[in-house]
Amino acid sequence: MISPAFGLCSRCLQRSGFNTSRSFQIGFCRSLQTQRFQPFVPPSPSSLGKPTPAKTYRRTRKWARRLFYLALGTGVVYILDRRYYASCITRSARTFGLGLFVALDYKINFRANPPFAPSIGALHARSAERLAELLKLNGGLYLKMGQAIAMQSAVLPPEFQKMFAKMFDDAPQNSWKDIEQVIQEDFGKSPEEVFGVSFSGDPGKGVMERTARASASVAQVHWARLPNGNEVAIKVQKREIAQQVGWDLWAFKVVTRIYTYWFDLPLYTLVPFVSERLLLETDFVNEADNAERMAILVAGEPRLRGRVYVPKVCRELSSRRVMTAEWIEGVRLWDKENLTNPWKGGWRQGSPGAGGAPLDPPNKEDVAATLRSNLVEERLKPNRDWWKGSDGTGGLGLSLKAVMTEMIDLFSAQMFLWGWVHCDPHPGNIFIRRLPSGRPELVLIDHGLYIHMKPELRHQYSLFWKSLMTFDNKTLNAIVKSWGINNADIFASATLLRPYTGGDNFTSNEIKKGLSGKELQERHFEMQQKMRRGVREMLGDETKWPKELIFIGRNLRIVQGNNQFLGSPVNRIKITGNWASRSLVDDPSLTYPQKIQNLGRHIIFKFVMLSSDIVFYASKLRQVLGFGGGMEDDMEAQMKKIAKDLGVELNHGVFEG
Repeated sequence: MISPAFGLCSRCLQRSGFNTSRSFQIGFCRSLQTQRFQPFVPPSPSSLGKPTPAKTYRRTRKWARRLFYLALGTGVVYILDRRYYASCITRSARTFGLGLFVALDYKINFRANPPFAPSIGALHARSAERLAELLKLNGGLYLKMGQAIAMQSAVLPPEFQKMFAKMFDDAPQNSWKDIEQVIQEDFGKSPEEVFGVSFSGDPGKGVMERTARASASVAQVHWARLPNGNEVAIKVQKREIAQQVGWDLWAFKVVTRIYTYWFDLPLYTLVPFVSERLLLETDFVNEADNAERMAILVAGEPRLRGRVYVPKVCRELSSRRVMTAEWIEGVRLWDKENLTNPWKGGWRQGSPGAGGAPLDPPNKEDVAATLRSNLVEERLKPNRDWWKGSDGTGGLGLSLKAVMTEMIDLFSAQMFLWGWVHCDPHPGNIFIRRLPSGRPELVLIDHGLYIHMKPELRHQYSLFWKSLMTFDNKTLNAIVKSWGINNADIFASATLLRPYTGGDNFTSNEIKKGLSGKELQERHFEMQQKMRRGVREMLGDETKWPKELIFIGRNLRIVQGNNQFLGSPVNRIKITGNWASRSLVDDPSLTYPQKIQNLGRHIIFKFVMLSSDIVFYASKLRQVLGFGGGMEDDMEAQMKKIAKDLGVELNHGVFEG
């Protein structure tokens, strides 16, 4: 009997004994198969094609192993780098990666209509944020570089100016364990043995605070009282700096080289000199030498003796990474309230330590009680604020004009008279004390960053400043061209920090109102391109440009910012110009007839400079009447107008030291 699956009709099925319904009969009749029966035959091997091997996933496993080994190797390198090399490799890799990313971003999007950015301003903003985060994350010398960028940021877009203005915040402190290790490595002894201190209050021993009083990018400062009763500031370099400095400077050179090539800016020729200065900042023996040299120069100058003080260095307690100097009690330059509030100390009495007076000794019982409490952040130094009075509202009672005059006199003498220039005079490195006579005493600290001007450059720079004051454009252009600078007016304006148009006059073209968004972007792009061309044209032959001018300009900008912050109490331009002219009389390299000739010119120069006083007092009158912030603010407003012609936007914060 044949199965229904082979297409038999219902009649055949009935004969075979199947009882089917009508519907079943109709269905099978419709599906009647007329083909001849073919038995099932397996396919031949030839019809199946070539045999396929079973999947073994060898390539997947191979790449998985590679990724695993890569991750394992990266992890091992990271751990070893962090444990033994102070994260030098990681920080350098981070620098190169971000530097390349930012450079590519600019290469693609720095144009009138950026394809992957809303505007050029947005491109600047995101790049500035990335670079600022890199500097903070890497720390150490990277923070120093960020501070250098911040003080030179007048030629950077405003987005960079705002971001890098935050580089002056205090750096985090290292733990006491790290500080102890640095002292042990440099002296071969513990801090207790080196400084003769005790952390448990042993009689006859000195005391030392394990928590720093101040922390910067490279070092931090601890207060201590030695067994002889002298109070000192112990500046200890952060432990990781010694390992990081070489890598950091190498990364700085490589990144600058790339940017110089890609953006066609004359930057790389400045790198060796800048790197050398930064490296010297990590050598505290060099800082001690600078401090002692400056103390000798100040003591030998009658116009500064008794007005300026440099703390004494304890050489026997100093090394390459540790510097011990006398402790200074004073008011920071930025504390206007404590500088100017009425004096509530005694008659003919100065503030603590002023004029070489000894500091009030700390109460031994209070120190012992603090040590017994075993506090982690013990504060052992006594508060010497008796000069504020019982209500705490007093101050030094000083004139801001006298304070700023001393500061400008000091740094002008450094530039024009001695050729040894302190290049980091921001308010944190300047203390003010009140002498018994009621006059201010300026205390200068942190002598790590100095430049030395050779006699020829110092003479040229003095003549350059005098030419600026008298509009002697012939002499001015001759000096500037010998420095490889083509545009004397722009360089003169940058030096004075006010517009100078003694040679080729130029005006600022403001962006006209009513332009479309696209036209504004194109105008913005054109201005920034002009700025870049201006920098190249101004430098001209950068091989002739005196590298010292980088840090001299930094000094001038910070001093100008300090004067502006205090409300422009003095005519900074006149005081600086007087020192420049006078130094041409006092220059020991000149012959006697030349000095006599220069003395006559200096007397005439003094009369000419009276016209500068007219401008100063006119600005002062407007300031008193509430129509301006003083001479420095007026000059800055003019500089902003001039700068716009170069595609540069200057912010107020750029000049605030």
